Amino acid sequence: MDESGDSGRPQPGAGGTPPGTGPGKGGPQRPEEPGGGLLMGRPFGVPVYVAPSWFLVAALITWVFGGQLDRVLPELGTARYLVSLFFAIAFYASVLVHELAHTVVALRYKLPVRRIQLQFFGGVSEIEKESETPGREFLLAFVGPLLSLVLAGVFYIGMLFVAPGTVPGVLLAGLMISNLLVAAFNLLPGLPLDGGRMLRAVVWKITGRPMSGTVAAAWVGRALAVVTLVGLPLLTHTGTFGNDPGELSGMDTITDALLAAILAAIIWTGAGNSLRMARLREHLPELRARTLTRRAVPVESATPLSEALRRANEAGARALVVVDGHGEPKGIVRETAIVAVPEHRRPWVAVSGLAQDLTEGMKVSAELAGEALLDRLKASPATEYLVLEETGEIYGVLSTADVERAFVAALARPAA
Repeated sequence: MDESGDSGRPQPGAGGTPPGTGPGKGGPQRPEEPGGGLLMGRPFGVPVYVAPSWFLVAALITWVFGGQLDRVLPELGTARYLVSLFFAIAFYASVLVHELAHTVVALRYKLPVRRIQLQFFGGVSEIEKESETPGREFLLAFVGPLLSLVLAGVFYIGMLFVAPGTVPGVLLAGLMISNLLVAAFNLLPGLPLDGGRMLRAVVWKITGRPMSGTVAAAWVGRALAVVTLVGLPLLTHTGTFGNDPGELSGMDTITDALLAAILAAIIWTGAGNSLRMARLREHLPELRARTLTRRAVPVESATPLSEALRRANEAGARALVVVDGHGEPKGIVRETAIVAVPEHRRPWVAVSGLAQDLTEGMKVSAELAGEALLDRLKASPATEYLVLEETGEIYGVLSTADVERAFVAALARPAA
């Protein structure tokens, strides 16, 4: 499954939540070097991680494919598990190529990619921003399945040069079939699959509203989850996949049902996350620095806290900015520091002792809004920021706590 966009791209066999973007404690931020497993490299400057869950599924593939090799090539003996392990690694290399296809196109469109992660059911490409047009969205989603189809073709051509009953022949056939399945599955028209993002792009183009495309593709994705839960075990028991239903054991039935349940849960959850992130994006423009900023009064560093608070109360302000003799801002009096000073001591405490020195990162424009505002705050985490007009005049103080509350409220509101 392939979930593109900010939320990542989880995909069984191949293939944005987005983690989502949002403020956290101490300021809206995201670690520059995300964890998530063993770092394997940085193709195109994007870190590639292998999650611990990958080793579990690699062992499972090795065991299952080894059992199949025992029927096709019994002369291998226990060496079949080495061949099976090679198949598991080669298959996930194909998944990585699928993910790199998304990554290259995203970087081409100047969409930052946080990381690629190989995990239990495939890969995740965490693209941190949304495509600007439906055409770019369609291409960004389509390129992954396209590369899987190309790989299937390459493996098919390789099969023409080897004997069919040999180890290379079996490996090439397995990789061809697996890449075909990856491409076909990801082209299903429901989020969070690539086909769902393609459907979203088409509806977006027709209606002119990204949200309409997300709603349509997410509900198709939920329908696909139900079909997967019920239909996959039924198809297995009818011999649709070329198996003999009479040879199925009770353990096979349980395994099929468990696999169907896991796939259905991933698709259903991914579709729901896509809806949630789309709703957030629709409300993100409401996060405006100008409307969230607290009015502030300038005070000189030697001003007693009690006097500074009196001036703030008279002016109807909720923040204090320390300025020098020329009126230039030098620091912000922290709200937590004010609360920590008992009222009877406030006449004897100068505001300079409670102020946090200003850095360039703590100065933001009053015109910032939406993702641009969140990105600015993430770049320089702090509890308060000085908000300035374009002329350099002090507008007020922006508290991270206020941004967090507005962010949560945006998540809770239904989409228009």
